[in-house]
Amino acid sequence: MNDKTSGITLIGREPLSQGFVSLERLTVEQTVPDGRTVTLQREVHDHGHGAAILLYDAARRIVVLVRQFRAGAFAAGEPPFLLEVPAGLLEGDHPEEAIRREAIEETGFFVEQAHYLFDAFASPGTLTEKIAFFVAFVSATDRVTNGGGLDDEHEFIEVVEVPLDEAFAMIRSGGIRDLKTVTLLQWAMLNRAALDTCKVPE
Repeated sequence: MNDKTSGITLIGREPLSQGFVSLERLTVEQTVPDGRTVTLQREVHDHGHGAAILLYDAARRIVVLVRQFRAGAFAAGEPPFLLEVPAGLLEGDHPEEAIRREAIEETGFFVEQAHYLFDAFASPGTLTEKIAFFVAFVSATDRVTNGGGLDDEHEFIEVVEVPLDEAFAMIRSGGIRDLKTVTLLQWAMLNRAALDTCKVPE
């Protein structure tokens, strides 16, 4: 994993722990602008790539969100139940296939077509995770199950339908603090006119 065009050379990688998240220490050499070579060590978490989706009901102008326990927020001393867009790990599936699966598991909404928007890294300083972002148009009749997550994965998910304008306002008020959700809501507001006619901007 040597990238000479960027001046980064991998020297070593040391596994530190293996669980739901793999933790390893990377040692790299970096050529800095003044020509010197410096050695850096960085700890990196890896649990695979993921996908997230904005479920939008244009007729009712609502987004379908989920609320669930988040251990990271809890460990940081913050409120542990976050309001988010449906999301999950790819687990070897194509991103669209994975997010359609996650949508029905978490919310009960059947997604006929998930429209791909873009990829983004969640926190590239320490995480390898890259998230594929999607939007899908749904209606009340598309909710074919209660959702709520999988019992065998100990998921206890509350499905919450929120008007888009209200959800967007919750970013400023602190009611929504999950970054992937903030990202998709910002995108939705920038493309509101198209979304309200069930179109995805090119």
